[in-house]
Amino acid sequence: MTIHDLRGVLKGRVLLPDDDGFEQAATAWNLTVRQPVAAVAEAADAEDVAALVRYARRAGMTVTAQPSGHGASGDVEGLILLRTGLLNEVEVRAQERVVRVGAGVKWGQVLAAAGPLGLTGLSGSAPGVSVTGYTLGGGVGWFSRKYGFASDSVRAVDIVDADGEPGRVTAESDPELFWALRGGGGDFAVVTALELELYPAPALYGGRVIWPEHRTKEVYDAFLEITAEAPRELSVWINRLQPPGAPPMVTLDLAYLGEAAQGEDLLARIDKIEGAISDSRGVVPVADLGGITAEPTDPAPSIARAELLTGLDADAVDLLLAKPLEPLINVQIRHLGGALAEPGAGAGASGAVAEPYLLGLLGLGLPHVADATRAKQAEVVADLEAYISGRKPYTVLSPGDTAAKSFSGSTLARLREIKRARDPHNVFRANYPVLG
Repeated sequence: MTIHDLRGVLKGRVLLPDDDGFEQAATAWNLTVRQPVAAVAEAADAEDVAALVRYARRAGMTVTAQPSGHGASGDVEGLILLRTGLLNEVEVRAQERVVRVGAGVKWGQVLAAAGPLGLTGLSGSAPGVSVTGYTLGGGVGWFSRKYGFASDSVRAVDIVDADGEPGRVTAESDPELFWALRGGGGDFAVVTALELELYPAPALYGGRVIWPEHRTKEVYDAFLEITAEAPRELSVWINRLQPPGAPPMVTLDLAYLGEAAQGEDLLARIDKIEGAISDSRGVVPVADLGGITAEPTDPAPSIARAELLTGLDADAVDLLLAKPLEPLINVQIRHLGGALAEPGAGAGASGAVAEPYLLGLLGLGLPHVADATRAKQAEVVADLEAYISGRKPYTVLSPGDTAAKSFSGSTLARLREIKRARDPHNVFRANYPVLG
C-alpha cells in the first residue's frame, strides 16, 4: 500500500507533493507555519472521513484534521492533512436552542443563522475561525465570562474513531471521551459534526473605541476600573495597537449581553476620556460580532504568543507601557473571570481558568522581522514575570508550546490514558498532541 492508493479511497480530492495545487492546499491560515505533510485529503462527506481513517490505520499513517489552520502548529511532517471544509451544513433548532454544524463550518455562519432568532453561540472574535477547531480546544470568546468555554456548550459530537467507525458521543453514551473532546484537542477522534447549545441574545451592545497613543495610560486606568466591577455579561478587551503604516493607538473592544441603555451606564467611565479618534459603540446584531475587532479574514504571516496573568494593577500597566511597542503590532489584554473560573459539574477537559486576564502579543511573521518579533514577545513576558502564571488555555497555544502548558498533571494524565486507550496506534494527531 502506497500513498498513491489514497486516490482510490476517497470521493473527494487528494493532492500529493508533486501535484499542482498541493502547496496551496497544504498551507495553514497562518502563513508563517509550514506544513510538510505527505498528502492533503479533502473529504467530500463524513463517509470520506471514515474511509480515510481506515486507510491510515491499515497504512500505519497518521491523520491531522484541519478545517482552516488558524491554530496550526506545523508539527505535521509526513502526516495526511484532512481538510473538512466541505462538511459545512448548519442546522439551527431554535426550540431546543441547539445548532448542529459540520466540521467545516465557520463561526460567522452560525452567528448569521442564529442571530435573527435572538440566539448566539459562544464564538470568538473572528468569524472566519472554524467552529470545530475552536471548540475542541476550549474556545474563549465574547460571552465566556457569562457561559464559560465554548467546549462546555457541546451537547453531542459525531466522530470517526481510530478504527474508522462512525459514532455519536454524548455525556450518556461515552462520558470519558465526551469529556476529553470538550477542550482536550483533536487527539482522540476525527469530528465530523458538533451539536452546540445556543444562548439567548435578544439584545447586544458593543463596539470599538480608538484613541491616539498619548491617551494610553488613561485608557488603561479606565480598563482597570471597569473590569474590577464588570458583570459577567460584559467583556472588555484593551489593545495597544500599531498596524503597519499607521500611527500607534489604543483601543477598547466591548461587548455587553444586554440592552444598550444598561451597556452605556456600565461603560460611562469611557466617556471621561477625551480625544477619541472613533467610537462605534451601539446595538450590535449577533451576525456582526466579528466587526467589533475587525480582525483580518485573509491568510497572513503572523507570530502570536499568549500568557495568562494572575492579576493586573498599576505597576503591571507601568511595565507594559514603559517600552515602545515595535516590532509588535498588538498587545492585547482580555478580561476573563466569571464562568471561566467556575465551570459547572459537567465541564470538559478545559476545566477552570483562575487567572483574571489573558495577555496576547501579536507581530508579523515576515522573514525580516520574525526574530525581532519573537524577541520582543519574550521581553514583554520577562518584564511581566511576576504576573505570568506559566499556564495557558489550549485554545491559545502557539508553535513551540505543548499541551502540558494547558492542563494540570492529573488532567493531562487522564487525557493521555484516554488517548492510549482510544487510539493506541496514533492514527490521529492534534495540533498540540497530549502525548507530545
